[in-house]
Amino acid sequence: MDDGSADETAEIVKAVPTDGVSLKTLVHARNRGKGAAVRTGFGATEGESILLCDADLSTPIEELEELDRSLAGGVAIGSRAVDRSLIEKAQPRYRDLMGRVFNLAVQILAVRGIRDTQCGFKLFDGVLGRSLAAHQRIDGFAFDVELLALAQAGGHEIREVPVRWRHVDESRVQPVIHSADMFLDLLRIGWWRCTGRIGRETLLEP
Repeated sequence: MDDGSADETAEIVKAVPTDGVSLKTLVHARNRGKGAAVRTGFGATEGESILLCDADLSTPIEELEELDRSLAGGVAIGSRAVDRSLIEKAQPRYRDLMGRVFNLAVQILAVRGIRDTQCGFKLFDGVLGRSLAAHQRIDGFAFDVELLALAQAGGHEIREVPVRWRHVDESRVQPVIHSADMFLDLLRIGWWRCTGRIGRETLLEP
């Protein structure tokens, strides 16, 4: 999913031999945000499950087996908080602190009982994932909080699975700028929950 990049990403991907793997390359005409890109990507899937995985592989792809064993028709998410001994390289302290504060706000406003909503390694049942994405509105980095809030409001089980994780210094996320945007989006999600815009009725097939 190429979100309106200006560096020929789509052309490079299309030129790479896929060795029999079915690879679909989708392109937004302009940059709309990670949430919008994921929404479009989820909508184009056809499989029995959907893996959302950060491109830097901060969680090794081999951890997919752990998520798959825990999926059970709902959502299984990789977590750095369940077993911190699995963190191979910690992120800087200020980022860790910001993440903990954000997660506390997430638990108060949006998703109860989940200790790490922002680890970029999540597995969704395919039918459920497409339905969630069809109702997701957030275009920015808090999109996955909204996906989990929708799933939880619909009574679907979210299993938090400890995974290996390693901080990647080249992360494109800018903590101060993006955290401010994410917090504003989190307030929107909390408001939608309070006003009933996120509830069981939103998870009917579109």
